Amino acid sequence: MSDSAILGYAARAAGQPLEPINYEPPELGENDVRVSVTHCGLCYTDIQGIEDYYGITDYPFVPGHEIVGRVSETGKNTFGIKMGDRVGVGWLGRPCMRCEWCLKGQEQLCLHVVKAGTWVPYGGFSSSVVVDSRFAYPLPEAMSSEVAAVLMCAGITVYSSLRPYAGRPAPKIGIIGVGGLGHLAIQFAHALGFEVTAMSSSEEKKEQALAFGADHFISSQDRSALAQAEFGFDLLLCTAHGDVRWEPLLETLKKRGTLILAGFPKLALNTTDLVAHELSITGSFLGNRATTREMLSFAREHGIKPWVELMPMSQINEAIQRLKQNKARYRIVLFNEQVENK
Repeated sequence: MSDSAILGYAARAAGQPLEPINYEPPELGENDVRVSVTHCGLCYTDIQGIEDYYGITDYPFVPGHEIVGRVSETGKNTFGIKMGDRVGVGWLGRPCMRCEWCLKGQEQLCLHVVKAGTWVPYGGFSSSVVVDSRFAYPLPEAMSSEVAAVLMCAGITVYSSLRPYAGRPAPKIGIIGVGGLGHLAIQFAHALGFEVTAMSSSEEKKEQALAFGADHFISSQDRSALAQAEFGFDLLLCTAHGDVRWEPLLETLKKRGTLILAGFPKLALNTTDLVAHELSITGSFLGNRATTREMLSFAREHGIKPWVELMPMSQINEAIQRLKQNKARYRIVLFNEQVENK
């Protein structure tokens, strides 16, 4: 093992705790940059990757894709990214740039998306990563690294979900879930001019949801409150994972309303309302480069920030347990002690 070996935290098998691992630095392609990781956010997608929820994980698996760090090495052609730049990197680290969707500028729909993830071959819970420089975004000096890290995935996920529907006269939206994605979705939706109703099974989150910018709050366990909101929303944005009681929620959509899935919830529902009310269901996966740059500028301009818990990267397993137990408020960002102390 050379002196330049990378230290990462890897799952050796599905669902296993992460443990330290050393590996040789991946080689740079001509468009690549090596980023020395100072911060990496913990996303529920990382947990699903560890558990092989998507059926695509290769082990040992180093997760992590909400990355901020300094460029420490560059390839021959790095599109204006230079040594020492502080950059943010999200889930998209190396789309093919040749398929029909990449050529249309919609890289998040790359036909080879499984290989496009930043965590291929190794992700951001490590001392460095290698990514295509076109997907490393220079960060505003005034934006803290822990804020920028979360925006690189959670921020772009909800912003790209909302942006196509903004600009209409005060569209009414119900945001399902006041968690890692939801608390950012509330802030972005408020800044984009939506009339925002936060919907959560936790009544205790009401005051926080209103502080984030929600105009209203409904407990998703309150059948009476949901009934009063019948045909009330142009859009429902689901930021939750796992089981969701869909029938009473779909009844809050207006005729020809739209349900947007930004997380990965279980979807089992009676299709009667879907058909009779001509409802639409759509997914929203990340965003392209232009939307990501726009999101970063918009967040800075409107003061949109995630609520962050900072933990050292060596405590990654403790952080994972906090997130799995729904104790994180609202995003956990790991700082890299090795890099930070240099």
